[in-house]
Amino acid sequence: MTYIKPSFRHPELPVNDLGYTKKAYEGAISTLCAGCGHDSISGAIIQACFELSIEPHRVAKLSGIGCSSKTPTYFLGNSHGFNSVHGRMPSIATGANMANRDMIYIGVSGDGDTASIGMGQFVHAVRRNLNMMYVVENNGCYGLTKGQDSATADIGSQTKSGAPNLYEPIDLVTLALDLGATFVARSFSGDKEQLVPLIKAALSHRGFAFIDVISPCVTFNNTGKSTKSYDFVREHIEATGKMDFVPMKEEITTEYEPGNAQDVTMHDGSVMRFLKLDQEFDPTDRRATYNALQDAKEKGDILTGLLYVDPASQELHEVIQTSQKPLRTLTESELCPGQKALDAINAGLR
Repeated sequence: MTYIKPSFRHPELPVNDLGYTKKAYEGAISTLCAGCGHDSISGAIIQACFELSIEPHRVAKLSGIGCSSKTPTYFLGNSHGFNSVHGRMPSIATGANMANRDMIYIGVSGDGDTASIGMGQFVHAVRRNLNMMYVVENNGCYGLTKGQDSATADIGSQTKSGAPNLYEPIDLVTLALDLGATFVARSFSGDKEQLVPLIKAALSHRGFAFIDVISPCVTFNNTGKSTKSYDFVREHIEATGKMDFVPMKEEITTEYEPGNAQDVTMHDGSVMRFLKLDQEFDPTDRRATYNALQDAKEKGDILTGLLYVDPASQELHEVIQTSQKPLRTLTESELCPGQKALDAINAGLR
């Protein structure tokens, strides 16, 4: 088996506004198990960045440890990347974001990396409204260490080991809502039609954009009694609605039949057009999201789609009023303005 990608691409492949083909957004060949949902997520990120015409060198990819944290190797090979230690990706992302506000930050984590060892780091990244897209590739187990249950495994769910999980799961979507996340979504790795627009919207959101993606582990957690298996998710999936993401340069159109639709305008003028299947559901109403999640839980369904968005979100740089100029570009004279400036600051604190 070879791990070298062929360099040949068809000369008439479509290009985006930058003149790039999708090849410019690809990475190394995946070494994950064949059929792993994580590879589908990588493909969705590639597609979303290609369609948004994002310059790869403006992206910083960050991850922790686990199968999910390996995936940044498999997309955007021409971007910046940092693979941190287990559960510590949010603090690395925070430091990088504070140093250079002009980058686009993509954090990729897993249910173990986020809901267990990294929980303390995750909650503070959310509450600070750090400007990044944070994707959890959620398979309910530790696939890299032989399939032990993770903190997101449902009660009674069984992995390949055969022992049912005895503990209450941590629902990262509800937790993100509780902590004040300004963009919350859930999707399924097998539903690219839903996932790609969600990623495009998350990348355009100003603030902490959280996407929990159910991504079955084909080796350890794709059994008949697993609630994170392909069959279970397909049988129990329920969507809030369908969504189009429309960049501001394009005419606002939709493929859907007339119905109960809602447009949400983002900071940059782009629009999320949301066609609600449940006419009572409003993605800008946090309370409505709680109610919809609880209703789905009681029915045994997995609610996916755009769950909540705050169009008026203020990200961390706006909250603490940092310099508009990235810190990494400030000169010594700007960082050390002299005694007079220090005296003025001290006088203002008296």
